[in-house]
Amino acid sequence: MADEEMDASDYHIGVHAHPDELDAAAWDALLAQQARPTPFMRHAYLCALVNSGSATADTGWAPVFFSVRRAGRLVGATAAWLKSHSYGEYVFDWAWADAYARHGLDYYPKLLDAVPFTPVPGSRLLAEDDTVRRLLLRTLRQWAAQNRLSSTHLLFLDEDEQALAQEAGYMLRQGVQFHWHNRPDTPYADFAEFLATLQREKRKKIQQERRKVEASGVQFRVREGTQISDADWDFFHHCYGLTYRAHRSTPYLSRDFFTRMARELPAHWLMFIAERDGAPVAVSLLAIDRDRGAAWGRYWGATETIDCLHFEACYYQPLAWCIDQGFQRFEGGAQGEHKMARGLLPVRTASAHWLAHPEFSRAVEDFLAREGAGMDGYLDELRERNPFKTVTPE
Repeated sequence: MADEEMDASDYHIGVHAHPDELDAAAWDALLAQQARPTPFMRHAYLCALVNSGSATADTGWAPVFFSVRRAGRLVGATAAWLKSHSYGEYVFDWAWADAYARHGLDYYPKLLDAVPFTPVPGSRLLAEDDTVRRLLLRTLRQWAAQNRLSSTHLLFLDEDEQALAQEAGYMLRQGVQFHWHNRPDTPYADFAEFLATLQREKRKKIQQERRKVEASGVQFRVREGTQISDADWDFFHHCYGLTYRAHRSTPYLSRDFFTRMARELPAHWLMFIAERDGAPVAVSLLAIDRDRGAAWGRYWGATETIDCLHFEACYYQPLAWCIDQGFQRFEGGAQGEHKMARGLLPVRTASAHWLAHPEFSRAVEDFLAREGAGMDGYLDELRERNPFKTVTPE
């Protein structure tokens, strides 16, 4: 796909078939200015997705990156993809696609603004100001319409972007995830102090689960950044593949993607390797941002079944590490009410959607209104099941 350009007031808009067409330093500098930057929007991360073959036209993720320049300087950018399916998104619109098909209409391709395979809330519209964000939102819709696409979708937006998207005519869809937050005024001294804030039955269950793992003879080796060896990455990717195969699925990310991460963004990775009798048996991988005190649970896998090891590797070890390092936030990933019993509380997420077909747009708008009311009730119910002795601020 060749670059396309159109004038919009004083701005110069570009459409790019590969993130390499955009300057990495300028992109990352723009990202750093946003309200909620994450490592998953780093230029190197997005390039690695494409260059490793993980997110390409062949896998149903054709890159369509948009840029905005003023006086030759990059003032706005966003990462979008031409999608031929809805896998790897974590905001489910399969029913919408099915409805289109039943009426003899094509739902795919669609335009998706998101980080592939990554349900992490954060800034999506990288811009110097809201004027440029509004321009990006309008450009996404116009480009989809000009190319006769069914729709445009922006996933896991930050709060400011949600408001701007709604103002621009997009429909908002609510979701929920489960995140842990450290105490803002008096951070936890250690994992034991955190446990002491939980209700007695929750605390006892965690203690019992941890004792089972300890009794099994498992010990953990923690590696961060350049401490993670090639052999560690090899073992991780083997376990990562086992997890997908257990669910009769195919891994989204290639081994080459993680090779690139180890080389280009090593500071953003943390690995918990479970070993028994000196041999690795399981591993969990976190992404981290030390500057912002944030961690994200990403992937896990095991070569054998050990009772409660998943909870230890994916929640207790990461939470203990976050507390020890003074981190403020640990996001546990998509879905999973079981995370509440481990101290992760419900947090609202949102995506934005525009459908070109007027009748389908009205039908989806009605559906989202009903779904949103149900989500409000669901969140109220979850908050009533707060696992702490007293309510902890989000």
